[in-house]
Amino acid sequence: MALALENVQGSDIKRRFEEEGYVVVRGLFSQADVDAIREHFEELHKRGSIPGCFAADPASPDPLKRYPRMMHPHRVSELAMRYMTDDRVFDVLDELFGEEAMAAQSMYYFKPPGARGQALHQDNFYLKVEPGTCIAAWTAIDPADDENGGLVVVPGSQGMEVVCPEQADPNESFTTHLVRPPEGLEEMTVVMEPGDVLFFNGSLIHGSYPNRSKDRFRRSFICHYAGISCEKIGKYYQPLYRRGGVPHTVQVNDGAGPCGEEFGAAGPH
Repeated sequence: MALALENVQGSDIKRRFEEEGYVVVRGLFSQADVDAIREHFEELHKRGSIPGCFAADPASPDPLKRYPRMMHPHRVSELAMRYMTDDRVFDVLDELFGEEAMAAQSMYYFKPPGARGQALHQDNFYLKVEPGTCIAAWTAIDPADDENGGLVVVPGSQGMEVVCPEQADPNESFTTHLVRPPEGLEEMTVVMEPGDVLFFNGSLIHGSYPNRSKDRFRRSFICHYAGISCEKIGKYYQPLYRRGGVPHTVQVNDGAGPCGEEFGAAGPH
């Protein structure tokens, strides 16, 4: 079931976020911003690989190996750092956290036609922010909907604790962890246009299904954040960055987390 959200502004942003676990801010980034992000990451992809960020295999039959996601591009790209710490995003995050926000991670997904999705999961399983949780800012670079594997959310699941996952279907998901929605809650696809930003709670169950379109990419620039009261975070997310790109370090939250060693997060989300 797709969900076409109205534009949410002002005080309604925090109210919607607290009630549903997510909120879409329409057109937070301009078309010029979207074009700059898309063109920049296309140029990075042409390099074929960047250590610690991505490695493409142009001969692979798997679309996600030809166009792999880029992890922590802010560590190698000034543009990624600039958009991860953009004031427009921080203004919303400060309102949602109720305190100063700090950036922890950036990612870029190409999700070409035929690509598998990412099974339903909770972000704070990986980031392990304590106290509290993380917030994601998911920016649409292309139109995103059911056909090309737009993001799916489970409204109301933000109140849950981190749930120990089960194994996902490898034919549908490129990741191995799956968290099923609890009884009484339903998933829905958030329909987005380029420049829209979806903010969601780190406990919210979300994911995506395969891109079943013939010729449509579903590119997205995704960042994760913690509040300034964060005392611990997973070791892959240091340092954090305050507004303006100022580095900030907290204690490392290492170990297996609440689900045991067999479900320890194997690398950055």
